Amino acid sequence: MKLPICLPVALIATLTHMLAVAVRGDEVQSASTPTCAAAVDNYFADEVWTKVGAQKCLNCHKAGGDAEESHFVLRDPQRETGAERAAALRHNRDAFTRMAQASEGNASRLLVKVTGGLNHGGEIVLPADSSGYRILADFVNRGTRPSDDPAADDRDSQAPPLFQGITMLDDRRHWRRVTLSLAGRLPTRDELETIRAHSLAALPGLLDKLFEEKAFYERLREGFNDIFLTLGVDGNADQVVLGYEHFTKTRHWYQHHDLSHIQNEDERRRAGYKLADDYRQALLAEPMRLVDYIVRHDRPFTEIVTADYILVSPLSARGYGIYDEIKDRFQDANDPDQFIPVKLKALAGRGRETDQESATGFYPHAGLLSTFQYLVRYPTTETNRNRQRARMYYQHFLGVDALELAARVSDAAAVTAKYEIPTMQAAECVVCHRTVDPVAGLFQDYWQFADGLAVYGRRKEGWFKDMFAAGFEGEDLPAAERWRALQWLGERTAKDPRFAVAMVEHVYYILTGRKVLLPPQAIDDPLYPARRRAYREQRRAIERIAADFAKAKFNLKHVFLDWVMSDFYRADGLESAASNPCRLAELDDLGLVRMLSPEQLEHKLKAVFGESWGKLDRELAMLYGGIDSKEVTERASDPSGAMGALQRIMSNDVACRQTARDFARPASERLLFPTIEPGVLPGDSPEGDHALRQAIAYLHERLLGRDDAVDSPEISRTFDLFAGVVQDAAAQPGLDKREAWSCRQSSPTPPEDPHYTIRAWRAVVTYLLRRQEFLYE
Repeated sequence: MKLPICLPVALIATLTHMLAVAVRGDEVQSASTPTCAAAVDNYFADEVWTKVGAQKCLNCHKAGGDAEESHFVLRDPQRETGAERAAALRHNRDAFTRMAQASEGNASRLLVKVTGGLNHGGEIVLPADSSGYRILADFVNRGTRPSDDPAADDRDSQAPPLFQGITMLDDRRHWRRVTLSLAGRLPTRDELETIRAHSLAALPGLLDKLFEEKAFYERLREGFNDIFLTLGVDGNADQVVLGYEHFTKTRHWYQHHDLSHIQNEDERRRAGYKLADDYRQALLAEPMRLVDYIVRHDRPFTEIVTADYILVSPLSARGYGIYDEIKDRFQDANDPDQFIPVKLKALAGRGRETDQESATGFYPHAGLLSTFQYLVRYPTTETNRNRQRARMYYQHFLGVDALELAARVSDAAAVTAKYEIPTMQAAECVVCHRTVDPVAGLFQDYWQFADGLAVYGRRKEGWFKDMFAAGFEGEDLPAAERWRALQWLGERTAKDPRFAVAMVEHVYYILTGRKVLLPPQAIDDPLYPARRRAYREQRRAIERIAADFAKAKFNLKHVFLDWVMSDFYRADGLESAASNPCRLAELDDLGLVRMLSPEQLEHKLKAVFGESWGKLDRELAMLYGGIDSKEVTERASDPSGAMGALQRIMSNDVACRQTARDFARPASERLLFPTIEPGVLPGDSPEGDHALRQAIAYLHERLLGRDDAVDSPEISRTFDLFAGVVQDAAAQPGLDKREAWSCRQSSPTPPEDPHYTIRAWRAVVTYLLRRQEFLYE
């Protein structure tokens, strides 16, 4: 459960109307159709297509599928938008109806086929005692008497809206969530005033300004690397990204770089090490700098698969051997953090046989697809034959998990013995390979896989004949386009509706730390309707945002804005307890509650205290749930004992360092205690206690984002902690009148602490840093 359990028992929701609209689109909802037809449509969309057709039939029975030459060919509604999606669903309903009404003896052809009869190539799809079979049997009966029971589809028209009973963040906390998540900072006073005056209407303008901040692009690159993992190239980048065959004279330029102006030998050696490290980091950074460049300059995000350029820095440009040609384009040629777009010339090998084919004389750039970093991060092998690359392509750019296209082969040995080329002949293999292998063939010019030798290189024997021909979704690659095959792929990807949907899903992940919901598969699960409703409601939001994304010429900033404005992002908690299992299942993934990543926690500490902790990097970052983009590629979503220990260490260390330092500043410059002095003691006077409570409320707001009244239970709890520490200290004789040495050493003029109040405030800060509101988002 992602939200606190606190909402009233709700009615069991059923989904007929909402799912029908979600699957068929708004056009179907507004269409003028007879009641009986609408009922059949609802049943087909919600039951037959959702539970059987999309899961069991579509992979083979579609254009480009293994059964494309049969009389039962379906269309994938997810590949269509608007009216075409509704048309695809009607096409599928008609195909099912024709198959259901065709007779084989005394049975429907549809039911005979799914149970493996009539030499069905897919063999047994649904056993006769399965729920899926019963759904088809019911559809067969309805197909012959569609209006016999029109009330059968009127299932629970009283279903409550999905967000009923959900409390939303107030505008101030909503904007705080945005600034901390996307810019690693707290809202400014001016921003809060704007929010207070204009409410949500102010968000687009505020976001436009936030999109200009350097921190946003750091977060953008960090978030997309979590998806593409291009920082995880194994080995030194100058060795593996820039291959020996094509960059032998330039990739190690730093080894001969003139550092003679550094007189001290040790300093010169260290400078050389740093130069090499900066160069390697620049090479690794290039793919995410492409993402940065596209978004920063409001270019269509389709360019991540179509851009005919790459981004290079002054350091990486030397590795490519193009620095002298472009050095005048750098504002500061000594700035390793500056990247500019360039086109590479066609690769020239050490021998003519390894020269790159090119009809234009230039490298055929295709966004990320053709970058050396992406190709090296997802390498091929003699047996894999680029299939891993094809799988990652589908996952990254179309949101399709190729491994889920069909069930695993039950008896690989038997299949191998029966077929000469199982991947092209066995139905259970073809269902995946007919999709994956053509895309694998589009990567055929990047066949080198010896470390450090090259990335580009054609297979000497030509591409494999025992694989489906290079192409995409049923369209073969023309021979004249082979030299630019990845550009050809990128152009088709950009036009595929699934691309926009996949990018919207990526932004959702960056904002929430969670993957989008997958359609539930267990149709016999009693909670299936609730889980299906949750999936469809989220899917409707994704598809709406994807449509807006396309209308905005694929400007990714619009996707961030749409998600930030959505109820999915603003959901905060439940109004009262919910005990109905169906309602709980519907709400299970709502709300934004995740443990901050190591990077985000450091950013938040810097936002609150003016400086980060500085220790959650490398090994400690990994221990705290981070990734290395190599072996560890998924961030930990649940805290471990080690993470809890690090949280305690962090809270102690940061509070120790920052509390005394803040009191050492003039009140006007303090970040934590601008309205209170160490001499104010609890219990001395009502005015003093009120001032202490106000100071605590300020800390609650700054650290936790809470807007607690000074007389609230939350403030009282923290006040009691502060007063208790002071009281305990007063009972101890001989206590040092100053803060502990380790906590005051960072302050050049540490204040005196004769009443132990500074140390009591340190206890308060420690307590607040351990609160869920600080450690989680």
